Amino acid sequence: MNLKTKITKIHYDKNAKGALFKILEFASIFYGIGSALKNKLYDNNIITPKKVNAYVVSVGNITTGGVGKTPVVSEIAKYYMSKGEKVAIISRGYGGKLSNKNINIISDGEKIYYNANLCGDEPYWLAKNTDGAIVITSKNRYNAAKFAIEKYGVSKIVLDDGFQHRKLYRDLNIVLIDSKMGLGNEKLLPAGPLREGTEAFQRINKLVIVSKNSDHTRAEKFAKIMNKKLKIPTTICKTEPDKIYNIKSQELLNKSDEVSAICAIGQPSQFYDFLKDYNVSKTISYDDHHSYKEEEIPTGKIVTTEKDAVKMLDFKRDDIYALKLKTVLNLEELLNDPKN
Repeated sequence: MNLKTKITKIHYDKNAKGALFKILEFASIFYGIGSALKNKLYDNNIITPKKVNAYVVSVGNITTGGVGKTPVVSEIAKYYMSKGEKVAIISRGYGGKLSNKNINIISDGEKIYYNANLCGDEPYWLAKNTDGAIVITSKNRYNAAKFAIEKYGVSKIVLDDGFQHRKLYRDLNIVLIDSKMGLGNEKLLPAGPLREGTEAFQRINKLVIVSKNSDHTRAEKFAKIMNKKLKIPTTICKTEPDKIYNIKSQELLNKSDEVSAICAIGQPSQFYDFLKDYNVSKTISYDDHHSYKEEEIPTGKIVTTEKDAVKMLDFKRDDIYALKLKTVLNLEELLNDPKN
């Protein structure tokens, strides 16, 4: 077990003990001071977020790890486009080789200009699965948003993983929490998965409880608890398996075929749970946003996530399958802004 895996295990263990935990807990004090100071400066208008001439929606989370933001970002963008809006998705471009000091146009809504290894797996997936949306990566979300408005006439901006990025003003702050993982041990980084302290909950306009199970009872109960506790409008996003298809031929995988399951995501166990009805002989987990080399992929048929699969499209082999998930979410309810 490598250090990152050990730390992740600690994040979701409410009874964590030991020397490593004590070190992480001590480090959390300094992280908490820095995070609280930044929020205080913004909350007291000592630092003011910059506004752009478009409606800005941020989709983020308050914990580390894979919560399922990217499909929700795509669904929101498609919803606005169905209403006749011109939409840009702005991502930091984490994991890509392109410099995010620049404004990188990943897609202009019609053409995709970079592969997943260059722009990052999530921006590429968004470009591939959100036809018509402008997809841009940049560290400076304000400049990227301004650019999208001036060049493409964008009326709606959707920030992918934008909750902690407070430099750009947003009209709607949507935060996702995983129904199974919750807030983990409820401690700040690096001792726990929390990116911010409890003061952050005051900025949330809408809370989404993500259920990555076939049975959504747990998520429904958790949503009621969070709604009552935080007094924030709360909805459920149901993420369910749709199909497993060959990334080149689009042929569906037979459930009896023996496969190896591999992934490089924040919560790999949830991906493996989705495959319980398939003949999985072994599972291999890499660190989140891992850049794959063809020679490290095991022989025989493999199944992976769509996020991982975009980095394997140029591989020569034709036995790679991807799990497609469907996202069930009441977008009318989620995007209803009481301020409008």
